[in-house]
Amino acid sequence: MPKYSLRINGSVHDVDVAADTPLLWVLRDVLGMTGTKFGCGANQCGACTVHLDGAPARSCTRAISGAANREITTIEGLGAEGLTTLQNAWLAEDVPQCGYCQSGQLMAASALLADNPDPSDEDIDRAMLRNICRCGTYQRIRKAIHRAAREG
Repeated sequence: MPKYSLRINGSVHDVDVAADTPLLWVLRDVLGMTGTKFGCGANQCGACTVHLDGAPARSCTRAISGAANREITTIEGLGAEGLTTLQNAWLAEDVPQCGYCQSGQLMAASALLADNPDPSDEDIDRAMLRNICRCGTYQRIRKAIHRAAREG
């Protein structure tokens, strides 16, 4: 089995897994980073969103061979030194309900704010389009992103 060196949340992790193993399962099952969630396994819902080189990426369909030698950030790394402005806005706007999609939502929103620190409603809708919230908290998600942009 090939050995891959992964840079995750600023730390290097060496893993021995098949080249086609999805990044999601390496994070969860091999490395014990369970903040990234399995939702659909088909690149559709966004629960598994992580950052690859700062851009949002679905880890459920991303083979580990395509993630090696890239900077990977998971939800565990997003607020590694305390809650971020975005995470605080998420709480202030009471976004989470069941919480299942929240790590993917936060990862998508943080990538948006890194690229566009003052997004419009349309920018937010476009960036968050493929992240599904089963509880339907989309309006609160938008409010939290705007709040984080103001307070950021």
